[in-house]
Amino acid sequence: MSLITHPHARELTKSVRATVLVFKDPRSVELLNRIERLAPSEANTLIMGETGTGKELVARHIHGLSNRRNEPFVAVNCGAFAESLVESELFGHEKGAFTGATSSKAGWFEAARGGTLFLDEIGDLPLSMQVKMLRVLQEREVVRLGSRTPIPINVRLVAATNVNLADAVVAGNFRQDLFYRLHVATLRLPSLRERPGDILPLAEFFIEEHCQRLGYTRATLSPEAERKLLSHSWPGNIRELENSIHHALLVCRNQRVQPEDLHVVDMRSPVSQISAPPAYPALPDESSSNSLQDALNRLFEQNLPNLYDHIEETVFREAYRYCHGNQLQTGRVLGISRNIVRARLEKIGEIAQSPRSASHGTLKL
Repeated sequence: MSLITHPHARELTKSVRATVLVFKDPRSVELLNRIERLAPSEANTLIMGETGTGKELVARHIHGLSNRRNEPFVAVNCGAFAESLVESELFGHEKGAFTGATSSKAGWFEAARGGTLFLDEIGDLPLSMQVKMLRVLQEREVVRLGSRTPIPINVRLVAATNVNLADAVVAGNFRQDLFYRLHVATLRLPSLRERPGDILPLAEFFIEEHCQRLGYTRATLSPEAERKLLSHSWPGNIRELENSIHHALLVCRNQRVQPEDLHVVDMRSPVSQISAPPAYPALPDESSSNSLQDALNRLFEQNLPNLYDHIEETVFREAYRYCHGNQLQTGRVLGISRNIVRARLEKIGEIAQSPRSASHGTLKL
C-alpha cells in the first residue's frame, strides 16, 4: 500500500482539502500508476475530482516526481480571490498600478518560476482572466498590471477543478481554447465511495495520527464501526472521514470506536420541494406519494410557457438559499463553477449585477 501525506497537514485541520491519500483499492493503484507515468513530462495537467478527494496532494506528488522537484511548488486557489484582484495575484503589479499599490509585487506565476504552479478551482476564473491565462500559456511570459514589459516564465501548470469544464464550455462560462490547452494530460480522482478499499486503511491512519496528536492510547474500530464506515457514501470524501474519526476518538470509551461514535451525515437528500410562483403549481414535498417525475409530468401536460427557464430558475434560487447565500457552496451543490452561479443569479435578479456584467450585458447560459 502506498501513501502520500500533505507536508503541512496539521495546519489544515479546518480545511476541506484532503491531508492524506492511500493507494490500496484497485482503482487507486491504477490512478497511482497513471500519476507516475505523467509526472516526468512537462505537459500541463488537469486534475478532476470532488472536493476532498486529494487534488492538491496529487499535484504535489506530480511535482515531487518531476524534474522540477527541487524548485518551488506554489498552490493557489482561484476561487479565493475577489474578481478585481485575480489579475494582480496571478500576474503581479507595478507600483501605482491601482489605488493601494504602494510597491511592485510579483504574481504567483513569477513566484513559481522554475517549478510547478497549482491552480485549484480553475473553473472559477472570470472569463476576462481566462483570456489572459491563455496568452500566458501560449507566450510563456507575463505582463504585470500597470506594466508593458513582458517577463519570461518557466513553470509547469497543474490545474484542478471539481466541476465539469466541458459543460462549462458548452454553457459559455469557460473558454474552449483554454480548456484544450489545459486538457493535455488529465487525471480523474475517484471519490472515496468509488474506492471502498481505501476507506479502512485511511481510517486506521487517522486513528494513529490523531491518537498520537491527542496523547491517547491507540484506539481500535469495532467490526460494527467498520461496517458503518464502509456503508457510508462520504460526500465530503477524505476530509469528512478524517473529521468523523477525530470526533469518534474524542467520545469513544475504552479505546474502542463503536458505530454511534462515528458522526456521519448523509447529504444525498432528494429534492424535497421546489417553490414556484402562483402561476405554476408547486412540486410535491417529501411526504407526498407522488414523485418528482410525476410532478414534472403534470407541468408538462399543462403546456406552460417558458417552463424550462422557470424550473432552472427555481433550482438556482433554492440552491442559493439552501447554501445561505454562499455562491461557492451553491456551485458545489449543483456541480458547477461559481462563475456560472453568479451569472445565473444576476440574470434572475437574485443578486445585483456587477458593474462589468452590466456594461457587457448579461451572460447567457
